[in-house]
Amino acid sequence: MGYLGEDIGKLGFGLMRLPRLEDGSFDHELICNMVDRFLEAGFTYFDTAWIYTGSEDEAARALVQRHPRESYQLATKGISWIGCKSPADAQAQFRQSLERTGAGYFDFYLMHMTGGARTSVFDELGMWDFIAQMKDEGLVRHVGFSHHGTPEELDEIIAAHPQVEFVQLQVNYLDWENPVNQSRACMEVAAKRGVPVVVMEPLRGGLLAEPPANVARVFAEATPAQSPAAWALQYVANQPNIITVLSGMNSMEQLEDNIAALSGFTGFEPNQQTVIDAALDEFGKFDLVPCTGCDYCAKVCPQNVGIRGAFLAMNAETMFGRHVQEWMNWGSGKNPPSACVGCYSCEAACPQGISIVEELKRAVPLIG
Repeated sequence: MGYLGEDIGKLGFGLMRLPRLEDGSFDHELICNMVDRFLEAGFTYFDTAWIYTGSEDEAARALVQRHPRESYQLATKGISWIGCKSPADAQAQFRQSLERTGAGYFDFYLMHMTGGARTSVFDELGMWDFIAQMKDEGLVRHVGFSHHGTPEELDEIIAAHPQVEFVQLQVNYLDWENPVNQSRACMEVAAKRGVPVVVMEPLRGGLLAEPPANVARVFAEATPAQSPAAWALQYVANQPNIITVLSGMNSMEQLEDNIAALSGFTGFEPNQQTVIDAALDEFGKFDLVPCTGCDYCAKVCPQNVGIRGAFLAMNAETMFGRHVQEWMNWGSGKNPPSACVGCYSCEAACPQGISIVEELKRAVPLIG
């Protein structure tokens, strides 16, 4: 007997980082072309969230209004620990997601970013019971959650909520044994509990798609025709119990590379893990801030600090010996690291468990 989502194509389209035009608006024509090509290639899973600014609306325009509803799966997520003071507030997120997308129902609905103090909010606001009711009414088909916490917390959540049908986890070769993200240990918990996995951040916010030269060289010497991104996607698609692997593609070139990587993929050859191990050895030479650029920190920062951009600049300096001067254009915040007042709101929102305040202090000599 198969598991939920076993028959879904192993490449999923993450709608968090959609391409934009110079004026900041979505590149609707390109997005439509990407959606069409994605479906044409036989892949069908799309992932958005209430918190992804404009994403659900663009999903409506590029996907829902242009393709038969039964031809794809649409997942979205509610993030009750941001901006919700009552059950009505949390429920309003769900209803707004339905209205924005016009999808009629969600194939997969997730409580977004459990872990630490965030986990209890979904219980306190009654969201598990509410989403169960929405499933009974046919507005949700499968209930799950995305997790940014420990394996122990993951196990506790699944045990406390037997209605959970799937979980979304951060899984990539860089985080497989990472003591904060613990990809391997979380995957083992999901397998033990019989809960299939949607993979997020397989490219670690793009870092594994464009790694430093010493890492890229490892992959080029092994398979000159295959990109580092393809290696990273295949690594996670090779794991058991996978529904799909989400990739936040924002160009047709990325889409085609991802399609090539996972179309017809049947598993790693024995020597491929050796190549991954060699790449990890090269990554081990760098001291990186494990930021994936989700920007949740910026959404709660009272000083509007460009946290994502600062960390990207720091990592660029570490890996490439330079940082991009336009760093403040990356992400929501615009003020320099020196504007941080040490309120720690950002750290409560960070899915990576980064000591943001201390890292920003390190960034000040570099950026200001």
